Amino acid sequence: MDMDSASSVVLQALTQATSQDTAVLKPAEEQLRQWETQPGFYSVLLNIFNNHMLDVNVRWLAVLYFKNGIDRYWRRVAPHALSEEEKTSLRAGLITNFNEPVNQIATQIAVLIAKVARLDCPRQWPELIPILLESVKGQDGLQQHRALLTFYHVTKTLASKRLAQDRRLFQDLASGIYSFACSLWSHHTDCFLQQIYARDEAAALSSLERTLLSLKGSNTCTDTCTHATNLHYHAKTCSHLLAQHGNLILLDFLEYHPCAFIPLIQRSLEFAVTYVFTPAGEGVTFERFIVQCMNLIKMIVKNDAYKPAKNIDDSKPESLEAHKIKTAFFTHPTLTEIGRRLVSHYFLLTEEELAMWEEDPESFAVEETGGDSWKYSLRPCTEVLFLDIFHNYSQTLTPVLLDMVQNLQGPTNVEDSVQLLMKDAGQSKAHLLCLLLSCRYKLIRRRVIWLIGQWISVKFKSDLRPLLYEVILSLMQDPDLVVRIETATTLKLNILLIEQFLPYLESIFGLLFQLLQQVTECDTKMQVLHVISCVIERVGIQIRPYVGCLVQYLPLLWKQSEEHNMLRCAILTTLIQLVQGLGAESKNLYPFLLPVIQLSTDVSQPPHVYLLEDGLELWLVTLENSPAITPELLRIFQNMSALLELSSENLRTCFHIVNGYIYLSATEFLQNYAESLCRSFCDLLKDITNEGRVQVLKVVEIALKVSPMLGAHMFQPLLPAVFRGIVDGERYPVVMSTYLGIMGRVLLQNFSFFSSLLSQMASECNQEMDQLLGNVIEMWVDRMDNITQPERRKLSSLALLSLLPSDNSVIQDKFCGIVNICVEALHDVMTEDPETGTFKDCMLMSHFEEPKLSDDEEPPTEQDKRKKLLALEDPVHSVSLQQFVYEKLKAQQALMGDQGFGALMETVDTELVRQLQEFLQGL
Repeated sequence: MDMDSASSVVLQALTQATSQDTAVLKPAEEQLRQWETQPGFYSVLLNIFNNHMLDVNVRWLAVLYFKNGIDRYWRRVAPHALSEEEKTSLRAGLITNFNEPVNQIATQIAVLIAKVARLDCPRQWPELIPILLESVKGQDGLQQHRALLTFYHVTKTLASKRLAQDRRLFQDLASGIYSFACSLWSHHTDCFLQQIYARDEAAALSSLERTLLSLKGSNTCTDTCTHATNLHYHAKTCSHLLAQHGNLILLDFLEYHPCAFIPLIQRSLEFAVTYVFTPAGEGVTFERFIVQCMNLIKMIVKNDAYKPAKNIDDSKPESLEAHKIKTAFFTHPTLTEIGRRLVSHYFLLTEEELAMWEEDPESFAVEETGGDSWKYSLRPCTEVLFLDIFHNYSQTLTPVLLDMVQNLQGPTNVEDSVQLLMKDAGQSKAHLLCLLLSCRYKLIRRRVIWLIGQWISVKFKSDLRPLLYEVILSLMQDPDLVVRIETATTLKLNILLIEQFLPYLESIFGLLFQLLQQVTECDTKMQVLHVISCVIERVGIQIRPYVGCLVQYLPLLWKQSEEHNMLRCAILTTLIQLVQGLGAESKNLYPFLLPVIQLSTDVSQPPHVYLLEDGLELWLVTLENSPAITPELLRIFQNMSALLELSSENLRTCFHIVNGYIYLSATEFLQNYAESLCRSFCDLLKDITNEGRVQVLKVVEIALKVSPMLGAHMFQPLLPAVFRGIVDGERYPVVMSTYLGIMGRVLLQNFSFFSSLLSQMASECNQEMDQLLGNVIEMWVDRMDNITQPERRKLSSLALLSLLPSDNSVIQDKFCGIVNICVEALHDVMTEDPETGTFKDCMLMSHFEEPKLSDDEEPPTEQDKRKKLLALEDPVHSVSLQQFVYEKLKAQQALMGDQGFGALMETVDTELVRQLQEFLQGL
């Protein structure tokens, strides 16, 4: 590409590509796309975006095309890769000057320089860092800022590389520039403070921006504690924004390098506790800064790297050192002050929050309990820190909280709002339940039931749990809606021993249903539905007598939530648990249930984006619990072809659904859908992982197991590929195992189909049938070790034995291998009776028994029962391998005569013969 002539045509194309007229825009974009692989194109782009006289939009587009080109063509191994000569020229041009006047373009240039640096620095671009550092030292304000911006993006990108060699290179680089980066940060911080004192607002803002860039850049290269120490020093005098960024850096340092952070534990704790829990922070701190300080304390308290092992001798020295520092810091006075201030200051509700509680209790409840916001919001952060501190230092804090509770249990002037708010903050583990039973104030009732939900776990004494359920039952009838919602959330966490909860199930479930009807906000209904789902999941079939009202209400709620897909997701989750709890009785829900599944899994309907995953799960559990197929349930499968085409993360569930239909009604299902299913499977197998191939093949295997004749006929288009896979020696063991499982079913249970398939494949391969059969048997014997499931191993033995008796020379030639497989399978399935010394096949099943279940065990689903009944007819579970081997060998002996059979047995290893005789002893 000639530079002079090219510049004008590329500039014209870029100008047209910024047009709002698609007739002008599209041809220009196509032309630019064609030029992407032309030599010199990126040099032209560099000249264009470095020309500050051109239109900003054109220059912006030139930068983006350049940046995209780095991703596609900069690597040496990339198709149409840039020449080394052009790359050298481009690298030089990128760092000629740092004077871009437009902030957005400057950022994009910094990013693309960082992309090149990731690939080329320092080996092919050793001059980059020295030039950046030199530019940062310059006196020109714009140049200094742009160099700093580029320095930050370059170091950030280099620090993100994860290969060991790259990490070593970066460490070498960081060690050389870290001190400079820190001094730069310190210099700009001092300038900022001086300008603040001089009331030079414009200069102060400019220095502040450079300070933050320096701070970020130095953080990416840090490998010492000096920088963090400086952050502590400047925290009080720096601006809010600077202090916040400093704390974020400390948090990152602590999260990713906990051992290197150990020398900073003492200073970090002093820093955070001083500003959050003493008068020193008053007037200096702001909410985001407090949140970061609390997170810093929390991460130090909870960090596993700072905890000694249970056996102190197994502890790492750094863990012992960190634990020692924490123990020395968290003295009784310090913990007392932290505990009191958390409760009496940070837990307090504001006047605005109290007003919201009174005027819009649902919104208040959702705002208080919704989301994992402890890292970012003050109240959730306060609550999490309180729980973590108490968990780790309960012996010290329990008396403190008990004392606060005792002080707050006396008479209180309700008009004294501050004292009332203090009641909201006071709680103690030992007095929680009794306090709730006697408390008049909703503030305390809500706070204490919240605390119960956080503290009470499996360690809670079982004899106190009925009292807990009494409290929950009482508070579910509380006049205050917020208390009822908080209580429902607590219930979700505390159904641990079903037998203790069952006496309260009817009353509490009824109250939950009432709460679901009473609340009006979608978020609150979702929250209550989630609790209801958890209750149903926990108690299982015990819920059946109490769900009538809920079953009648859910269709109405589904209709009302037409515009609220997330609420519909919650309804789907509840339906999943309902179906599992109701079992076969769930068929009574079909008039509502099946249209819901139909809508949720129809990819042509917009709501499927939200509902599909839960809809598929509901479809599956409906099949598993269905007592019999219905036309409507069968009709829903029309949705499946489009779902299989998606090849999404839900593919496994789709396969389970297919299997569910086969178990439920193989004949009707396969007659209606096998043809379309085969087409979908053939398309899938063209581009799918080995794990995906196994899932497809398992469907075929199950169909053959349930209905050998119909399954082979319906899935006939897939079987030649299975045959070829065996002959060619499929390399992936799990796939090969599944191939052999499928062919074992065909050979054992549908020999006429196997013969026609063998004839077809012999014709395609241009081989004799006997020769091809010999190849199959040889590969089967050779790859038997790929089969790990005992059921499939027995199936292979039965299948190969079914070829006997035979006068076919090929089969007789493979006799030794067949006997070898049989002996291996006998070792797998035969167990010895210690009293009689005889062997029996442990896989044999003679009748179906309902399992005896404990209270915590779920009863078998209808599909489980179908599988059990199917097993009774399956040769793997109905035919004794020992007897089958004996009968087949006797038949072969009768066919060949004693002499001929004896010669055949001589081809078998003598040790195998001995083991075989031992297994067949007594027959």
